[in-house]
Amino acid sequence: MRKYGTAATAAVTAIALCAGAWLLHNGVATHAPPQPSAAEARDDTVREPAARPLPPSPPDRIRIPAIRVDAPLTGLGLTGSGSLDVPPAERKNLAGWYEAGTTPGETGTAIVAGHVDNADGPAVFFSLGALKKGSVIEVDRRDGGTARFTVYAVEVYRAADFPDQKVYGAAPRPELRVITCGGGYSRATGYMGNVVVFARLTGAVR
Repeated sequence: MRKYGTAATAAVTAIALCAGAWLLHNGVATHAPPQPSAAEARDDTVREPAARPLPPSPPDRIRIPAIRVDAPLTGLGLTGSGSLDVPPAERKNLAGWYEAGTTPGETGTAIVAGHVDNADGPAVFFSLGALKKGSVIEVDRRDGGTARFTVYAVEVYRAADFPDQKVYGAAPRPELRVITCGGGYSRATGYMGNVVVFARLTGAVR
């Protein structure tokens, strides 16, 4: 796991999220999660407008209809070593958000992370790499509203090449990153990287 420098430039990755115990027992070739194609890569020449920022409010639930995700969110803090904690592996339909950082919908970069699998099989973000540009992500907030984000990139990075600033850097508009494991699999070390979804706030429902 990478350590956090500041709340605005958090860096989650691979060790705790990415052991891949299920693949180890069931075979990589037939059970590997989908990985994003080059067509879903980020294009910084496209400048689509974002919706007006929302006031801060903790999130309670995330829904990604295109990959059938409908999961509660738990707050995540830091471990003693300064890395982002992770949801309990046994609760495979639970995702987490970095609660000392930006809340989804307010100005800045909000971080959501979850397991790709556990020892029993696929977990909450197993299909994250199959998302396409234009997919919708909805986050239910404790203030009773729902923040609606639109995906504008899905990328995969090897752990050694993870672009911390690109993924976690502060943003001047409401942004969301959804992160899980990916980047190939090694029986010796588990998943070798991360799938990252980039999304911007495009609407809200109250």
